Amino acid sequence: MSSYDFLAGCYDRLTYDVDYTAWADYVEKHFARRPLPGNTILDLACGTGSLTRELALRGYEMIGVDLSPEMLSEAAEKNRGVGPVEPIFLCQSMDKLDLYGTIDACVCCLDSINYVTSPKKLQRAFERVHLFLMPGGLFLFDINTPEKLAAMDGQVFLDETEDTYCVWRGEFSRRSRLCSYFMDIFRLDRETGLWERGEELHEERAYSVSKLTAMLKKAGFGEIKTYGDLKLRPPISGEGRIFFTARKD
Repeated sequence: MSSYDFLAGCYDRLTYDVDYTAWADYVEKHFARRPLPGNTILDLACGTGSLTRELALRGYEMIGVDLSPEMLSEAAEKNRGVGPVEPIFLCQSMDKLDLYGTIDACVCCLDSINYVTSPKKLQRAFERVHLFLMPGGLFLFDINTPEKLAAMDGQVFLDETEDTYCVWRGEFSRRSRLCSYFMDIFRLDRETGLWERGEELHEERAYSVSKLTAMLKKAGFGEIKTYGDLKLRPPISGEGRIFFTARKD
């Protein structure tokens, strides 16, 4: 079972409740706090490119990077002809990020940082982002908190649409700090009228705020701040998602 090979074709149907307009609004609020050096934005772990599209429509020159060719295929189709400058997409892992030039900001949303389960690879990813950012550039990302991931242990979830059915259960290991999601996915082939079944395993690592802050500092970032779930205030107890911003000096 490998992540996103089967899920990519029905990811948007299962995440219909994600308000990408609100996420783009939130990103722009941070951009507005201090002018960016320029207009080129990296959407790291862009998935099917929904946030990429929202930002491209607002005039940003977008680069989407993701490890899954299947997700990038969906993203490229969704962003065809979008924006003043059509987004470009690259198939790369975060720790081996290799761009053609510099960027003015990097966003990495929807707990994609948690999906980098190796701290060493995440450290390298932070260093690669720092390398390609222009001085004064912004790095913005969010995480699922350790408390939220721990609460997933033993939980069973069901996502269902007219042509997609997904059952998944969570297991959290306090020893490894990994939360594993075991997914059974059924999707309707609209051409044949038959249902297809796929299985996938997804894993997220629980990272503390202090650990991520130390890693960002080691990568060379400054002005490291944390925020509540889509809020401009500091996080409060019980919030399941925390946002980070960091600057390249």
